[in-house]
Amino acid sequence: MAGAPSVRGGSAPDAQRRIRRNRWLFTAPLVLLCLLGVVLVWEIVRGNVSEASRGQWPWRLQLMSPEPLASLLAVAAGAVLARAQYARTVRPALGWRAEFVSGQLPGPGKDWSVGVLNGGQHNVVVEHVDYRLTLAGDQAGGQPGQDEAWTSLAGVGESLAAAGLRATVDFRLVGMGAGYPLVATGTYDTVGVGVFSKRFIDEVRAFHMRIQVVDSVGDTHERIVQCLEGAREAVVAPVEEEHPVTAAIPGPPAARTEPQNDRPPV
Repeated sequence: MAGAPSVRGGSAPDAQRRIRRNRWLFTAPLVLLCLLGVVLVWEIVRGNVSEASRGQWPWRLQLMSPEPLASLLAVAAGAVLARAQYARTVRPALGWRAEFVSGQLPGPGKDWSVGVLNGGQHNVVVEHVDYRLTLAGDQAGGQPGQDEAWTSLAGVGESLAAAGLRATVDFRLVGMGAGYPLVATGTYDTVGVGVFSKRFIDEVRAFHMRIQVVDSVGDTHERIVQCLEGAREAVVAPVEEEHPVTAAIPGPPAARTEPQNDRPPV
C-alpha cells in the first residue's frame, strides 16, 4: 500500500504514502551515524599516513580513539536500524470502504456511504483533513495532489450549496478534526466520511478526501480517497426491492352437483 502514487484516468493516487518523518527520532540518529562515519574515515586515513606526516597539521588532529569510535558507531547504526524496524511495525494501514445503504438520507432510494479505517496494529492521530470537489460541468484542472485545489469542510459545503446540492438531503459529510484518533481495533469497522445521494453522484464528477495522520514514532502518513470511486459501477449498483408476490386467496369451494333420480320409489 506504500507504493509510488500514480494517477489513473484523472483520479487521485489511491495509495498511502509517508510525507514527513519525525525530525528528532529519525534525522538526529541518522546525522549522528553520518558524523561518526566521517570520523571513522578520517581516523583510517590518518592511521595510514607516515609518522613524519602525522606530526604536521592537519594530520595532528585526532578526533577520537578507535575503540570508543567503534562502539559509538555500532550504537548509532543499531539505533537507526531499530528505529526503521519499529517505524514499519507501527505504520498505519489507511483504507476505505463504500457501499449503497438505505435510510441515511431522505428518499426511497439507496445512498452511497463511504468510511475510512486504520488497519494497522497501532493507533494514529488525525493531523489534517481537506477535500477537493470536481463538478460534472467543470473542466479537467490540475492533479488532485496540488495544494491549491484543496479546501476545508466549510469550503466544500459552500461549493456544493452553490451547485444546488442540499446538505442532509443530497449529501451528508462527517467532519474529523485534528487530534481525532483512528483506533486500530482489528476489525473492519469504518469511521464515516459521508453519504451521497444519486443526484450527488450524477452532478459531481469526483470528490476527494485527503487525510493525514501521525503514528507513534511521529511520522506523518497521507492517503487520498476518491469518495465516488466505484459508485457508478454496475457491479455495486443497489439492488431494487421487488414487490412481494401476493399469494392467491382460495375462494369458496365449488358447489357439487349430483345426478338426480326422478323415478318414484317402488
